[in-house]
Amino acid sequence: MTAKYRLLALDMDGTLLNDELKITPKTVEWIKKAMEAGVHVCLSTGRSSRSAMPYAEQLGLKTPMIMVNGSEVWRAPYELYRRSLMDVEQVKQMHKIAEEFDVWFWAYSVDEVYNRDTWDGDIEGREWLKFGYSTEDHEIRHKLLMRLQELGGLEITNSSPFNLEINPLGVNKASGILEVCKLLGINMSQVVAVGDSLNDLAAIQQAGFGVAMGNAQEVVKQEADAVVATNNNDGIAEVIQKYILTEAGASAGRISKRA
Repeated sequence: MTAKYRLLALDMDGTLLNDELKITPKTVEWIKKAMEAGVHVCLSTGRSSRSAMPYAEQLGLKTPMIMVNGSEVWRAPYELYRRSLMDVEQVKQMHKIAEEFDVWFWAYSVDEVYNRDTWDGDIEGREWLKFGYSTEDHEIRHKLLMRLQELGGLEITNSSPFNLEINPLGVNKASGILEVCKLLGINMSQVVAVGDSLNDLAAIQQAGFGVAMGNAQEVVKQEADAVVATNNNDGIAEVIQKYILTEAGASAGRISKRA
């Protein structure tokens, strides 16, 4: 089979992984076919490298990876290329906001993920990559968003409709994919980016072909070039079959992107 794109950038939760946090055999099969056709398959996730690495190993990936929503780019598994740290003072402010609204929060340091239950208050003694909040109260979540926007200098997205994820301004999966493209000697027009949440939106918008999962948030579906089956119904296999290894599908997709 001949591939029409060079890089397949895959979100993990809600995209590559089903709701049981597994990669189905059919999805594995089609990812292998893509790789055999010369496609670079790249994990593009909000997860830490430690959390994502077992899946990279399962798929036999040797390519660059994008972790923590773009705060880390890995040249290859276990080989860090670039890391973007959060400002410590901003982390202090975000923690104060979490305490003020009494909501669940978590924070990714370089070495560990902390949350409200494991927080020890040592902000200055660590290097931080990402901060997050979670609440099902829409009004509180909106107030959190307003406060974060007032702080400035932040990239604010989500990985579910009930959370907010914060990275340094300008750091997102799209910026990570662009760096991966440079490492591989390709450009964004040769990329298929797939995801389901707001932290995938920039990548879906800027890639040569952007795909939303059937379970994606509505705004992500609206911005995508195509919508495929859900993460529980092998949507990634559909992406590869329809848009990467089938020339007609890929060509049609490219036309719709520029229309």
